[in-house]
Amino acid sequence: MTSHQANRFSSLIGEIYDAAVDPALRSGALEQVSQFVGGCAAMILSRDSARLSIEIHQHFGTDARFRQLYRDRYVELDPLLDRHLTLAPEQTIGVTDIMSHADFLETSFHREWVEPQGAIDLATVALEKTAARTTILQVLRHRSRGTVDEAMRERMRLLAPHIHRSQIMGRQIRARSHTVDDLADVLDGLNTAICLLDADGRVVHANAACRQLFADANLLAIVGDRIVARNTQTDKIFRGLCEFDEGTHSAARRQIELATSADGQHYLLHAFPLKRDRSLPRDIAATMLFVQRASMLPLLAADAIAAAFRLTPSELRVLMAIIEIGGVPDIAAKLGIAETTVKTHLGRLFEKTGAGRQADLVKIAAGFAVPFARRTNGDDSVA
Repeated sequence: MTSHQANRFSSLIGEIYDAAVDPALRSGALEQVSQFVGGCAAMILSRDSARLSIEIHQHFGTDARFRQLYRDRYVELDPLLDRHLTLAPEQTIGVTDIMSHADFLETSFHREWVEPQGAIDLATVALEKTAARTTILQVLRHRSRGTVDEAMRERMRLLAPHIHRSQIMGRQIRARSHTVDDLADVLDGLNTAICLLDADGRVVHANAACRQLFADANLLAIVGDRIVARNTQTDKIFRGLCEFDEGTHSAARRQIELATSADGQHYLLHAFPLKRDRSLPRDIAATMLFVQRASMLPLLAADAIAAAFRLTPSELRVLMAIIEIGGVPDIAAKLGIAETTVKTHLGRLFEKTGAGRQADLVKIAAGFAVPFARRTNGDDSVA
């Protein structure tokens, strides 16, 4: 390579790896690969070992019609596709490695698929071979450039390992991204407010319940990226739990504290440290804070309770009223039924659950509390 070509090669390697991080750059990177090796069109595709399916991962210079034709018919006529099964990795092959170029020009693959795209020849190199699939880079050579030459073969060989590593990096990044997104969805589905804080007390992530807590601002609020307590008592509790002091972070204490909000509601606060290497940046999550409103009425799986004890709808309504209200007269007034009817249902509840008193019914129901938040259509984001 000349000095200019070497510089272009180095720059192209950077573009290939940039494409692993940003999928939007992949098409442009493949275009640059095609042009650098002397091609006019390129595809990265894979075929399963049983020859039952083909997948085109990336493409440049071929329109949708020719890609579909390749999948439907010409994949079986491509003389190079399956040759990589027995070749060494990164070994570039051209048509003349398989047949004479004159014979290739007579094939229907060339006449009906290669030539109509303005190409005269093609070369391929294996990027990855596994027991299940083979992935290759296929590059078409425009008729104005002539047939595949050794310079094209060598450049494809040099680029192949970098394209392969870029693909591996891209898969790993996507897998990690999906894991993070899935975890965020799980956290958003919980009733408990959960907040991740870095070593300096800044908010790294807050789930939906926590964002709503900040929006209500009765107990805690967020200013910028830091949590601000709404009263002195809560501030003291929060600081004591997380122990942020002069930019340093010591282990959060593993205990539960009770705080009262501006509207008189009681909340349980709990914080504990996450395992982290001291060499990691300080903006990595270091503490997980849990905030749960203290309530006698947790979210109960009513259908599960009814199924477990074979309760009728009327019996279930009475049970839920016992948890919420308590006394027989109040339950009767709330449900609009006679006290004798309430007592009848209560007797059946004792019989079906094995409970001996109303307090026991409450304990049984508490065992069916669920941590999942009710889904709403509203926007739970915090500005």
